[in-house]
Amino acid sequence: MKIVVLCGGLSPERNVSRSSGAKIASALRELGHSVVLVDMYFGLEDYAGSLENIFEEPPADFGTAIDEAAPDMEAVKRARRLKSDSQFGDRVLELCAAADMVFMALHGQCGEDGRVQAVFDLMGIRYTGSGHMGSAIAMDKDLTKRLVAPLGVLTPEWRVYELRGLDMEAACAECPLPAVVKPVDSGSSIGVSIARTAGELRDALSAAAAESERAVVEQYIEGREVQIGILAGKPLPSIEIRPLVGFYDYRNKYQPGAAEEITPAPIPAEAESRLARDAMLVWDALGLCAISRADFIYDAEGRLWFLEINTLPGMTPTSLVPQEAAVLGIGYGELCQRIIDASMEKYR
Repeated sequence: MKIVVLCGGLSPERNVSRSSGAKIASALRELGHSVVLVDMYFGLEDYAGSLENIFEEPPADFGTAIDEAAPDMEAVKRARRLKSDSQFGDRVLELCAAADMVFMALHGQCGEDGRVQAVFDLMGIRYTGSGHMGSAIAMDKDLTKRLVAPLGVLTPEWRVYELRGLDMEAACAECPLPAVVKPVDSGSSIGVSIARTAGELRDALSAAAAESERAVVEQYIEGREVQIGILAGKPLPSIEIRPLVGFYDYRNKYQPGAAEEITPAPIPAEAESRLARDAMLVWDALGLCAISRADFIYDAEGRLWFLEINTLPGMTPTSLVPQEAAVLGIGYGELCQRIIDASMEKYR
C-alpha cells in the first residue's frame, strides 16, 4: 500500500507525535509498504521532488527522541515558511489524497480531536483510527465522563470551568481538595497538575489556561494507575505505571527509565475483567474504531475509576499499547498492520 504517516501538527504534543510517526513509518516499510512520513504543519517545505514520485523517493525520516519539555508553539509557528492560518502544511492534503491510507500518528489538539478526520471524511481520504465524531467526544474529558457515567462506569467527581474571565477565588473556594486539574482537550499530561492547597489550585488553573479554554477539576483518587488498550474491539492486557518520581507527567511518559511499566498489571483476575469491561463500555458508547487506550485508577478498595480514553495512543519507543500487544506476541510491525486492517472496516 501507499501510506502517508501523518504526525507533528500544531499541538503541544507534536514532538511525541513525530516520535510515534517515525517509528510507525520504519515498521511499515519493513512490512513492504511504500511510506511517506510527513509533519502535518510543515508539510513538504523541504522536499524538492514531485508528488508523482514521492512514494518511490520519499523525504528523509526524522528521529524518535523526545525532548523533556513540550515545544514552544510560537517558535514552531515562526519556523514555518508557509505563512498561512491553515493547520495543513505545504501539499499535505494533496499528498494524503494520493495515498491508499493515512496512518494517523497525530496526538492532541487538531489531530486527535476529530477535525482532521472530518476533513478527510469530506475528501474521501482513508485514515486509521476512529471517525470524527468518536474522536471529538473522546478528546473532551468532560463530555466523555458525562456520557459514560450513566452507564455505570465509575469516574471521579468533576467540575468544568471556562478559564477565560474565571473568578479564581470563587473556584478555589468551591472545589474540594486535593484535586487534579486538566485542560479539557489536551493529552500527554500537558497542563495537568495535582493541587492539594488553594494556592496550588490557583496555579494549576493558570497552567491549564495556557493550554485550553476550559479545565476539568477532578476529585483526586489515591491509587495505582492502570491502563488498557483496545485493538480491533478486543481488550489487550492491562499495564500498570509506576513513575519513579512524582506522577505520570510529560517527562515521565516519554523519557526512558523515568517510570516502571508492568504488563499485565499485577491486579486480581476479577479486577482485570472489570477493567476490560468498563473500557469496552466506553469504547462502544463513543463508537470507537481500531485502537484506543483507556486510563484508570485502581484504589485500595479494589475500585476502578475511569479517567479518560485516547483514540490515538502513543506509538513511541516508551509507549504503552505496543508493550501490551507484545504480551500477546504481537510485535510492533504487526500491531501497525492490525491497526490498518481494523481501520478498513470503516470503509466496508
